[in-house]
Amino acid sequence: MTRRAALGVMSAASYQRIAGANDRVQVGFIGFGLIGAQHVHDFRNQRDCDLAAMCDVYQPRLEQGVAACGQRAKAYSDFRKLLENRELQAVVVSLPDHWHALVTMMACAAGKDVYVEKPMTLFVREGRWMTDVARHHQRIVQVGMQQRSGRHYQHAKQLITSGAIGKVISARSASFRNVMPGFGNPPDGPPPSDLDYEMWLGPAPKRVYNPHRALYHFRWFWDYSGGQMTNLGAHEVDIMQWVMQQKAPSAVGSSGGRFALQDNGETPDVQDAVFDYDGFTAEYSFREANAGRRAGAGGLEFCGTKGSLVINRSGFEIVPDAKIPPSNAIPTFQGHPTGGPTKVAGQMEYWTQAAKEPGSSDEQFDLHVRNFLDCVKSRSIPIADVEQGHRTATAVHLANIALRVGRKVKWNATTEQIVDDREASAYLERPYRAPWDRELRSLLG
Repeated sequence: MTRRAALGVMSAASYQRIAGANDRVQVGFIGFGLIGAQHVHDFRNQRDCDLAAMCDVYQPRLEQGVAACGQRAKAYSDFRKLLENRELQAVVVSLPDHWHALVTMMACAAGKDVYVEKPMTLFVREGRWMTDVARHHQRIVQVGMQQRSGRHYQHAKQLITSGAIGKVISARSASFRNVMPGFGNPPDGPPPSDLDYEMWLGPAPKRVYNPHRALYHFRWFWDYSGGQMTNLGAHEVDIMQWVMQQKAPSAVGSSGGRFALQDNGETPDVQDAVFDYDGFTAEYSFREANAGRRAGAGGLEFCGTKGSLVINRSGFEIVPDAKIPPSNAIPTFQGHPTGGPTKVAGQMEYWTQAAKEPGSSDEQFDLHVRNFLDCVKSRSIPIADVEQGHRTATAVHLANIALRVGRKVKWNATTEQIVDDREASAYLERPYRAPWDRELRSLLG
């Protein structure tokens, strides 16, 4: 018997029969880290789901996760056993990035709908695999790009699309903080007895255990993540592409490195990426060793010919540009010669109306979960579908690829190939470690 058969594939029709008999969605949680705890909180707030299962390879977190579910959840240390639970209709995948794709695909093959955290993938090819598997099994996959569910984000998108700030020519965002000197450099050693480190590694390369190669700090290692570009950057680039209705950049350039932090991390502590799109450019930058004047302020800024719209999870603001004669923008110096442009007197006017609207981060998480559960029942496409998650992840992965090869890379969104760059193209896919490589092959058929 194949694993797919053993897990018991649930068709859309069979799911509808279960949903009709019991309108409550039975949800299992795979991973109880920082964002996993947030998801338990958000699903617990919904009126029509039961927190029925919890899985984690670290025993203390497994116990905490079960307690957070109200002690109703069945406990699992192996997610494959959780997927065999035929009472579950949906799972929430809150694992390190290198596990997102494989667990999501296995869950789809087991007949479960999936809410998976962003970044959806560790490398570009995984996104197409996930999309194909989800479509083949007719599964709902919602990606944790929660800003899309914020009402003020949706209103801002409507305003920009309707021309409220004119033609958008640029979008830019940044995340700055100072965590000097870093998180330390602990020695390698044996893993804790209550952590299944072999399972934690999963399809990633075999490495000697280090406290930073597990739990929270995995994010600073290329084996498991893409650093802050695929972490914080994914949220901002997603909104850029969503608002501007772009599938992918045509080219991406990036520079940076790990210049200041004095720890054993690998991913950059400063990085600047520029994305080329049809008719506009986008930028995302982060710094880990300097907070600067923008610390705790600002947000994603859409720059249009009539003004700018700046948005973050707390709300948005439209800042209009002054409507001035072009000649008035030319500087004046002593002894300015005659014959050039002259300033024009007149009353100050603006190209568009100033506006503000508040938002709520908590609301975005709640509404994103609500959208997922509604789609589980209706079988509609969620607001952050697997295809959208793939496109967002592709953009930030390309930024990291450009950084690692030291040059701009061109992207063909139709063929999903890097153009004329064999070295860069090698980063589009990574091998899975045994036995997970065989699991992948069985899923892709």
